[in-house]
Amino acid sequence: MPEVYKAERTISAVFKEQKQIDDVIRRLLERGVPRDHISIMGRNFQSETRIAGFISKKDVILGGLRTGAVFGSLFGSFLSLLTGVGVLFIPFVGPIVAAGPIGAVLLGAASGAIAGSAGAGLVSVLTTLGMPEDKAAIYQTRLQAGEFLLMAEVPSDRTGEFQLLLESAGAEEINTIEKTFARPCPGQCNSPEDLSPEVRAHLSHEAQSTFIERYNTVFNDKNDEFTAEQAAWESVRQQYDEDENGVWSKAKVKA
Repeated sequence: MPEVYKAERTISAVFKEQKQIDDVIRRLLERGVPRDHISIMGRNFQSETRIAGFISKKDVILGGLRTGAVFGSLFGSFLSLLTGVGVLFIPFVGPIVAAGPIGAVLLGAASGAIAGSAGAGLVSVLTTLGMPEDKAAIYQTRLQAGEFLLMAEVPSDRTGEFQLLLESAGAEEINTIEKTFARPCPGQCNSPEDLSPEVRAHLSHEAQSTFIERYNTVFNDKNDEFTAEQAAWESVRQQYDEDENGVWSKAKVKA
């Protein structure tokens, strides 16, 4: 049987050019990092597909991560291999392309952090994950400037190997945190107890049921946790509003 990939840490870095991102994704995949353990964020991905007008700030702020056919030809060959490519709006950064598990974090459990009274945008999200605030602030600033952020979940005993890989690919501001992104469920969700604490804390009991039902439907169809999580959050947002504590609990009144 093939060895199971065990991700225990998240290594992150900034790249100045899109071609560096394409190269480093290829190299990570060749070294055995699964595509659903690689996250990319950036503002200035070049494409023949126009996305101007696709983003509505009103609809996208705090979680309008959109996916679908519009992204089919949007990116280069290696970026398009990653899970859950979409566009969303982050305060202080603006519209960004997000791919991989970071998109679900921004979309769901961390939306309260983005909306927090401090309004620190991406800094709030990254510090919640365990990143030092000064490093998170550098990442946010460099994303604003049009550079690219890569995050890869790796085994602890291979951290040095992947740090050298990133350095040789032109990475700057490399950082490692002692955790990985929280997944909503370990595969199928059988009950609210299966939901990760980060997800469960932002949903009322009714919203938890909505989340689980939609998550399981999509997971059974696609066998993709990230796609299922996106669909589940979208279903929650369509049916509920957030309360003052950042919990999706207020059922929307149907017209």
